[in-house]
Amino acid sequence: MKGTVVVTDYEFADLELEMGILNSAGYEMIPAQARTAADLIEVCAPADGVINQYAQISKEVIAGLDRVKVISRYGIGVNTIDVNAATKAGIAVANVPDGSLNEVSEHAAAMILSLARGLGELGTSVRSGGWDYTAAGDLFRICGRTLGLIGFGNIPQKLVGKLSGFGLNVIAYDPYADPAVAAACGVHLLSLDEVLTAAHFVSIHVPLIPATEHLIGARELEMMRSDAVLINTSRGPVVDESALVAALRSRQIMGAGLDVFESEPLSAQHPLCSLPNVVLSPHTAWYSKDSEVEIRRKAVENAIEVLDGRNCSRLVNRVGSGAL
Repeated sequence: MKGTVVVTDYEFADLELEMGILNSAGYEMIPAQARTAADLIEVCAPADGVINQYAQISKEVIAGLDRVKVISRYGIGVNTIDVNAATKAGIAVANVPDGSLNEVSEHAAAMILSLARGLGELGTSVRSGGWDYTAAGDLFRICGRTLGLIGFGNIPQKLVGKLSGFGLNVIAYDPYADPAVAAACGVHLLSLDEVLTAAHFVSIHVPLIPATEHLIGARELEMMRSDAVLINTSRGPVVDESALVAALRSRQIMGAGLDVFESEPLSAQHPLCSLPNVVLSPHTAWYSKDSEVEIRRKAVENAIEVLDGRNCSRLVNRVGSGAL
């Protein structure tokens, strides 16, 4: 074998897919379910490469990875990895940014449509014996209303395409967006405050970095329309949940669709679980059988490409010519 790749943790039924790809490429695979720093350092001791899902690859862990040349994460977010520490240690970090573009954009669209039509509250009413078309309160025609996007990367661009037949006006806030790309999608780029003030549907699509933590807080929620809904399929800490609960309870905004939370899994006792104007899902926007296979395959391919000294197009850092 050319080397060893450790899978630090996983929630799949098995790792036969990963093992098959790695073995065919000449690499041994070691599966693990490590969570603590000590366990991670121990299990990764023989590793040339690491594939990671939710285990926290901290600065402390990275300091103990003497052999590792690459850490590849299942999925787009790399907030489980101290990328700066990895870069300083000469370890390449890769992700899979394109494995679930369709799934996440479809999930956001589904939440928008469900909230716009009051499906959650109407379903609850019918199940309890009601037959009242106003059980979800006032509903409004989607056509002619405004979709506001926070972030305008690949997923929100997909979302615009999927909702194109509904007659929405689309605006977006993204200081890094290419105006030409936005214009080609029929999207007007505005400031964050302008988007929040104007949009009936606010959909968040940003990574979790220090600048985006609690990007949406009490101030921002106060700016939103009383008939607006907030959708978050990005990362939980982007939204201040305490402020959101207060805004939902007071009907300061009409509703919310949340796939991600500040602390996961969400406790059944969390205030969000008792609010009728909220659609919840368990961080599943990324998931379909198709996307699971694609993400797993690409995460493995990332590790192999770096270890074989080939170009890896999904690196998120630079550690020298050998990893690029």
